[in-house]
Amino acid sequence: MGAVSDAKKAYRLLRRAIASRAAVQRVRQRIEADGPLPLDHYRVAVYFADGAVNMYQMRQWYRPLAELAKRWPVVVISRNATGAEKLLEEGPLPVAFTPTVRDVERFVATQDIRIVLYVNQNTRNFQMFRYGRRWHVFINHGESDKMYMTTNQYKAYDYALVAGQAARDRLSRVLWDYDVDRRAIEIGRPQADHYSGTLPYTPDERTVILYAPTWEGDRPSAHYGSIATHGEALVNALLATGRHRVIYRPHPRSGVVDDEYGAAHRRIIAAIDAANAADAAAQHVFDDGPELGWQLAAADVAVVDISAMVYDRLAAGKPLMITRPADERATIDTNGYLSDCEWLTVDSAGDIVAEVERVRADEVAIARLRMWVQHYFGDTTQGVATTKFHGAIDQLMQEWDRWHAHEMGAIRTDEDDDDDEVDEEEL
Repeated sequence: MGAVSDAKKAYRLLRRAIASRAAVQRVRQRIEADGPLPLDHYRVAVYFADGAVNMYQMRQWYRPLAELAKRWPVVVISRNATGAEKLLEEGPLPVAFTPTVRDVERFVATQDIRIVLYVNQNTRNFQMFRYGRRWHVFINHGESDKMYMTTNQYKAYDYALVAGQAARDRLSRVLWDYDVDRRAIEIGRPQADHYSGTLPYTPDERTVILYAPTWEGDRPSAHYGSIATHGEALVNALLATGRHRVIYRPHPRSGVVDDEYGAAHRRIIAAIDAANAADAAAQHVFDDGPELGWQLAAADVAVVDISAMVYDRLAAGKPLMITRPADERATIDTNGYLSDCEWLTVDSAGDIVAEVERVRADEVAIARLRMWVQHYFGDTTQGVATTKFHGAIDQLMQEWDRWHAHEMGAIRTDEDDDDDEVDEEEL
């Protein structure tokens, strides 16, 4: 069994290497056809070291960053070929493909980048931290109460742009010796200013339910995924009524660790296909598209796992339920919204129709929801979060000017000269 397993791993690695090399060639051809990026032009960079599998972390920032680029030129520094390829295909921002450290050095040397934004905690972020005389700012890829949101890695960044008071409380409660007042800047949820898109169905009298589960997780404390525990029961119950429309939007990594989790995911897709074949008017949706926004705004009720999707939906201010993890080892932060949310347990998943009606009609639950929306995001009036986001960047630019003026005349060392840095070309 060991030899077979090793052979399968070797085959997967070889296939991945071949695909990566092909992606590198396609990206370079595309960049060559588009022509070089302008010199000394960009002031803000988004550093993204991940591949296509984690594009969801960038996609939700497309529109806010495109809006920011009207004020401050923005470029994406992409380290992975499959990620760069997706960014070039679907992203609204220019892309610098820099697979090696030397590539990063060469690009940075041609620009006056003053702020670097990070959407995740990829370990390769550390390779960018070496550059001083610019602010390194964590903007994250969502707001949530997962343990990821209080990692000590926050301290590696000069600043963090956070959604609201809940994030500040969370960081203050967990991180030792972290100056939240100085280093955390509230911006609300600028993505919510762009919740839009073309509906893939014709609206009618049906109640629309968004089911947006996360992946299975790679360790017991992060076993938040519900597809294999709640998913099939709740989707099948909703498909059977003839009064509901299901929008199924699973995490793109669903099934990468647990084969049974992936199998349950595929069975849900098959059930949706069968329901649509039986009733063309049902128009249930399996949604794996890059755009996130219309789903959150259109659904009458959302059912989500403990993930950033909780707070993406919370920003919309509309009813939602959270699946209670079946694994008791899963870490749940009960100091925030999850201490007061509408839970959907494994046992009640099959009663989802009654649960949906309850949360839609319960005035106490609705009032409680509004209170938590304010706590997590502040003023959710259209456009306010975007104004805060731009204001935060303006503030950091002013801080850059102040420090730059203070440093003028100082002797600078060559921060790019690092003989110890490994410079390996991506396959």
